[in-house]
Amino acid sequence: MGSVPYYFYSTYAIVSSMTKFKLFQLYLVVEKGLSQLTADAYIHDLMLYEELTGGDCGNVDSKTFSRYLKILREKGYASTSISRAVVSLRVYRKYLFLIGEKTSNADIFLETPKCWSLIPEVLSEEEVSLLLEGKDDTHEHVIIELIYACGLRVSEVCSLNCFDMGKETLLVKGKGGKDRIVPIADKTRNRVTSYLLLERRHQDKKAPLFVNSKGKRISRQEIWSYIKAAAARAGVKKNVSPHTLRHSYATHMLERGADLRVIQELLGHSSITTTERYTHISKKKLKDSFLKFHPLGDSEYSR
Repeated sequence: MGSVPYYFYSTYAIVSSMTKFKLFQLYLVVEKGLSQLTADAYIHDLMLYEELTGGDCGNVDSKTFSRYLKILREKGYASTSISRAVVSLRVYRKYLFLIGEKTSNADIFLETPKCWSLIPEVLSEEEVSLLLEGKDDTHEHVIIELIYACGLRVSEVCSLNCFDMGKETLLVKGKGGKDRIVPIADKTRNRVTSYLLLERRHQDKKAPLFVNSKGKRISRQEIWSYIKAAAARAGVKKNVSPHTLRHSYATHMLERGADLRVIQELLGHSSITTTERYTHISKKKLKDSFLKFHPLGDSEYSR
């Protein structure tokens, strides 16, 4: 019955008090070697599916699945988030098959929509400037600028500690436990330094860099709310998220001539294939510029 150890079968049978997805979460961490953060994300995806569709993750039909994807797109979820939601469903149903709770593993319709993840949402440089205008002495503003200045994931911002910033670089605890060093512009470093001197004095090396009003390490949800509020104030109509700023960082670097391999290192991508999707954005911008500025751009020849 697959490679699932015996203790998963026995535990599954006798522990009735555990939540519906608890053993699956244990399987992801212990057997598949995923990080706790990734496992939590999988569970969140499964709960979201059942919340939005009223269905059961163990019994997904193609009609409900299509409706689910439509709901996610209408709610403005990023293409990468939608792809992960599909993967979460697929892995969970494979797990049910391995433990004997499901008789078939042929979920042909649960295909990851790879084509959706080619061109992520990005902001123009002008839109980023609007987003960064206003009160630059608040920790909300410092966080937003740091994400864009260093191309950070929201989880990486949350895990930053007070002593992770050097004179010219930032130590980032990346995805999968992989640390990386990224350069930080003088302007941004000075802003973070000012924040440290004003708000985070006399902290030890493991003290979180950013905290909330309760003095606790900042959460991903709180950072999301900061960015949403800043976008609303700036009048930016796009669906802006922490990852939008990261995408914008990479796209603007590429458009200004940065090498793709350098961007890969800065973003902490394990595969160049992940980074290559930003070339699609640049090509789209080239086409848009042609259509807008070339004398024949709006003619029948360009259609």
